Amino acid sequence: MRGADPRLLLYFGKPSSKLADAIGRVLESYGVSYDVAHGRLSEDQLEGFDLVVVVGEDRDVLAVSHAMRERVVPVLGLSVSGNSTFLMEAGVGEVESVVEKLGAGEYHVAEVSRLSVSLDGSSEGVPCALNEVAVFPSRSATLMEHTLVVDGEVVWRDYSDGVIVATPTGSTAYALSAGGPILLPSSKAFVVVSVNSLDLTRRPLVVSEDSVIEIREVSSRCDCEVVVDGSHRFKVEDRVVIRRAERPALFVRLSRGSDTARRIAKKVMLAKELMDMPPSAKLILKILEYEGPLTQKDIIAKTLLPPRTVRHALSILMSRGLVHKQPLLRDARQDLYYVATELE
Repeated sequence: MRGADPRLLLYFGKPSSKLADAIGRVLESYGVSYDVAHGRLSEDQLEGFDLVVVVGEDRDVLAVSHAMRERVVPVLGLSVSGNSTFLMEAGVGEVESVVEKLGAGEYHVAEVSRLSVSLDGSSEGVPCALNEVAVFPSRSATLMEHTLVVDGEVVWRDYSDGVIVATPTGSTAYALSAGGPILLPSSKAFVVVSVNSLDLTRRPLVVSEDSVIEIREVSSRCDCEVVVDGSHRFKVEDRVVIRRAERPALFVRLSRGSDTARRIAKKVMLAKELMDMPPSAKLILKILEYEGPLTQKDIIAKTLLPPRTVRHALSILMSRGLVHKQPLLRDARQDLYYVATELE
């Protein structure tokens, strides 16, 4: 926000004219010029902006990050649920305080490493990952064979449900639920986690962020997919190459202090809750975290799990207070399942 006439892009994960008007009035009262965007964001739309304020939830910050390749703009997240999650800096109710701090220069811009992905020799159309890159069979509960190579050296040959490569940001997401360690945001490292390996001695591997990570000779009884941040899926035939992206993501932080310890404590407690749950429950919880509220039909379609398995997993998650449900407004015969806000 420093400079003669900084320009701000106000991005909404879901269109909300009422919320846009309310935030717009605050920005105008401080003389801040801004544009509004929602839906799918292209890199060209970022031209000329000094800051992107994302109004929504973590998944919306991920969507904005995926649009950035050659052109990276600082991002500040405002959560509509009022929670400061790992990617959101404040709640929408604090917008006036946020604008005041920006205007007074009471903030800093943090660089956050991302992952660049090449599939079978091509990175065309594949966004950089902010959280993780996961390689899994397209059909759940199916084993995948792969070879992990780091900086040209074979580390392991494994049979497992899949493999995850995560950044420090993503180490508290999917990788943690699969048994990976927590990496502090300042860590200059990535973590590789084999998911449900048949080798009981297999442990997560922490590597330098300067390493080149290759997952070779990928094979399974069905097609295998690379999943970027839980939202972008790509078929892979044989080989995935992962390395630190040339341009990191940029996040606006409003203070030098951090509530990282509190957030990590929540994640650790959640990991303990998940330890004795079936894999189907873990998968559904992760899908809901990434995708947002879904109906049971949506969950079945995305996970490819049998309906009976999905119903059982949802009952476990709800009994432990990890997932809630509410009637779907457009069809009262269906329920909408969503992650409990206190977990975010």
